Amino acid sequence: FSLDLQKSNERNRVPDLVLTKSLDRETIPVHRLVLTATDGGRPSLTGTMELVISVLDANDNAPQFNQSVYKLQLPESAAVGTLVARVNATDPDEGSNSEITFTATSFIPPSGRDVISINPNTGEIHLTAALDFEEVSIFDFRIEARDQGTPPLSSHCSVELEVLDVNDNAPEVWVTSLSVPVPEDASVGTVVALLSVSDRDSGANGRVRCWVWPASPFGLEATFAGSYSLVLREALDRERVSEYEVEVRAEDGGAPSLRGRRGVRVPVSDVNDNAPAFAQAVYTVLARENNAAGAELARLWARDPDEAGNGRVSYSVWEGGVGGGWRPASSYVSFEVRAVDAGEPPLCGNATVQVFVLDENDNAPALLPPAGSAPEPGVGVAGEAWSVGAGSGWGTQWAWAAWGAPAGQVVAKIRAVDADSGYNAWLRYELWEPRGKGPFRVGLYSGEVSTARALEEADGPRQRLVIVVRDHGEPARSATATLSVSLVEAAEAALAAAAGSSSSSSRSSVGVEMGGGAASAATNVWLVVAICAVSSLFLLAVVLYGASRWAPRAAVLSGPGPTTLVCASEVGSWSYSQRHSRSLCVADGAGKSDLMVFSPNFPLPPPGPAAKDSQPEPSALLDT
Repeated sequence: FSLDLQKSNERNRVPDLVLTKSLDRETIPVHRLVLTATDGGRPSLTGTMELVISVLDANDNAPQFNQSVYKLQLPESAAVGTLVARVNATDPDEGSNSEITFTATSFIPPSGRDVISINPNTGEIHLTAALDFEEVSIFDFRIEARDQGTPPLSSHCSVELEVLDVNDNAPEVWVTSLSVPVPEDASVGTVVALLSVSDRDSGANGRVRCWVWPASPFGLEATFAGSYSLVLREALDRERVSEYEVEVRAEDGGAPSLRGRRGVRVPVSDVNDNAPAFAQAVYTVLARENNAAGAELARLWARDPDEAGNGRVSYSVWEGGVGGGWRPASSYVSFEVRAVDAGEPPLCGNATVQVFVLDENDNAPALLPPAGSAPEPGVGVAGEAWSVGAGSGWGTQWAWAAWGAPAGQVVAKIRAVDADSGYNAWLRYELWEPRGKGPFRVGLYSGEVSTARALEEADGPRQRLVIVVRDHGEPARSATATLSVSLVEAAEAALAAAAGSSSSSSRSSVGVEMGGGAASAATNVWLVVAICAVSSLFLLAVVLYGASRWAPRAAVLSGPGPTTLVCASEVGSWSYSQRHSRSLCVADGAGKSDLMVFSPNFPLPPPGPAAKDSQPEPSALLDT
């Protein structure tokens, strides 16, 4: 400042305070001056006055940012509303000239306008939308600071907002090519599919490793960055696994890591690599005889795990198989069944079928003639039933039984066979006639006709027995035998038995053995004969004793030695008598024993008158 004195008169001067330089309120807002006035006296006197000059503000300063460029970083996972930064601008002016408003402009990319907002009064930058590193990784924009002066002044700063990557993207797997179905005979290394794998994240978050899950015959091979091939690592078997559902999994290197997956369906096409297989190598079939032609005996099934024509099976009886064909009369037959599929080339499998024919009761019992050839009609032997009449059928059978024969003595034996087997051939014998309590009975399973009690004269001279032979089949079949038993004296029965035995012996070089029942009957007969012989001897002794006392001398009735009667039986016993006459002792049971009468070579008695007059008789074979 300076003073400019203006004279108004000679005594008064008016000082003017003149601004010599421009003011700067921002530098010195108030100027304090002291104005001194001095008179011209001696001593001069002075007067002072303080001047306070306030500099009024003028909008001569634009707002200024504390830095021209703001470089910011924010993770892409930052939430909406997050305070990104606060910009600061100052204006040395005062009043409205220093009031600053902030505005964000010039966004690159333009989408940043929707993501970033700034408070016009405070300069705080906030996040108004979610960030996505994969979409925009850097936002560039300018912030303008403008005061409220007239005219308003403004300034600008630049902001660079870098979006930091967060592992928020899982790897993605895409199938770009797929070659299915895969034949089950495909070689190892066959490419099944081509895949592409990517991760939008960066760095470790975008580094991906891949594998196949679950464990399968397939694996991955990297072809180039982000591309893989799904290849066959092991041989396939469609019959074991016809289709594979695999996942190609990818995992990035983020923390925490994220995974991606893609399912791949790989069907396996069939190849005719399996022959039909029967459940059993050998089938045993039980079939009833007399089956009608075309009747089903069994059902065989061969499994071929292949599909379509490869698994379609046809069956045939293999002529070259075991068994050599069907034998209708046989109870067993074996053959092979061949199963052939319709594949190319066709495959086959074989199974052996063993057929056992089950018996049906289709045969009635057949009566057998007695052992050996039949004798002349009307002649029979005790213990065997003989047929009278011609032809192959059974006529009336004849047998003899002695009066007084004890209970249980075997008179005859009915023999029959059944061509069936098992229960169907198990025969039982039943006495059909006469009904009630007759003198005879039949062994249920032996066929032996024996006395049920001691035979009496009241039983008559002849008994007609009708015997039914039945099997155990369902329904049962039967045959009927008629047996005529003549009741005679013991001697006659013995003679008939001896004649039958002699006749049987002359027709066979080997003697016919008696059965157990006949041996028992012979023993019983010999017991009766022995009792009779003892009684006869006792009676003869009494007679001889009386004759010797009352007569001078009895005539000699025999040769020089005592005649001996020897009887041979199957039980091996020997009996002899000292009677002075030849007698015949035979069994009236089974007539299969040979009877011979001979004079044994016993020591001769002392010579006497009787011995001198008599001549020894040669041994003789007696036939009756």
